[in-house]
Amino acid sequence: MTSLASERHWLLDPSLLKLFHQCRRLIQSEFGVKLHLTEEHLEQQLAKYASKSRSSHLTRAFETLQEKVPQLSLPEDEETSEQPPKRMYRGQVLGGEEPASSRSKQEVSESPPPQKSKRMYRGQVVG
Repeated sequence: MTSLASERHWLLDPSLLKLFHQCRRLIQSEFGVKLHLTEEHLEQQLAKYASKSRSSHLTRAFETLQEKVPQLSLPEDEETSEQPPKRMYRGQVLGGEEPASSRSKQEVSESPPPQKSKRMYRGQVVG
């Protein structure tokens, strides 16, 4: 916990704290996410929401905060390495291949016709 406090010494400055609360309030109104001072990755989340925001007030407040606290900036490689999320459906990754209906038709045509299974009833073969 002491390392977290040493990293966030900038929050002890009243003017910086006021800017942070302004950014926090604008983020909450735009995205519906409430940032807490005790969160582990507060600086990264603040920078992420400020970069995604459409609000000029939030971007101006964050730029002012960033000028006074240089550790708030995100490294450029994290932003560029972020890939778009994979499309998922019921726990399965969706591929950009062909639709499932045409794929199932191909599988049916390639496989041999199924053998007629024997029905059993109380140990006896039935019809």
